[in-house]
Amino acid sequence: MDLAQLLADFGDWAFDRHANPLSWYIRPLFLIPLAWFAHRRSGWGIAGTLVALATSIFWFPAPAQPDPQILEFLDFEREWITGTWDLEKFAQATLAPLALTAYCLAFWRRSVVWGLVLLNAMAGGKLLWGVVVGDGTGWAMTVPGLVGLLICDAAVLWGVRRFRARRPQPAGEPSAPPVLSSISS
Repeated sequence: MDLAQLLADFGDWAFDRHANPLSWYIRPLFLIPLAWFAHRRSGWGIAGTLVALATSIFWFPAPAQPDPQILEFLDFEREWITGTWDLEKFAQATLAPLALTAYCLAFWRRSVVWGLVLLNAMAGGKLLWGVVVGDGTGWAMTVPGLVGLLICDAAVLWGVRRFRARRPQPAGEPSAPPVLSSISS
């Protein structure tokens, strides 16, 4: 068996398992530990979270009766990945790693506002990409994506609130900069 066939077989196996809706719901949730580890400035934590994110497409068994909409989107995604690559596709493919890097950098620098902006932009961008580039097939990821986004936004805001509550404040100092107090109130 040659390497190309081995990779094709692995791709088939992974995409079959990625048709499990649990895979779709869990993936956005990795942005919570990614923010946490970036905030804690843990390179190992960031790397481990990215590995978990990348491998999570095949954590769950292939569904007995896959959703036709999910299969349609996965077929689009597989064709997009394995199809001809031009400069436009390369530019589109670099957006995800750049966005994840910017997201980690925002939390690394303790900018919750920018972290939340990037979190919401990444979710919206992925959905928009699936709908526009995928000729409407991206609508299949709307519910998992929005549920994940809401959970992630809530977790980040909860974390900010918890961090502020635990941090001792010197007398006479405001509890948080105005931007943070407006998003966590």
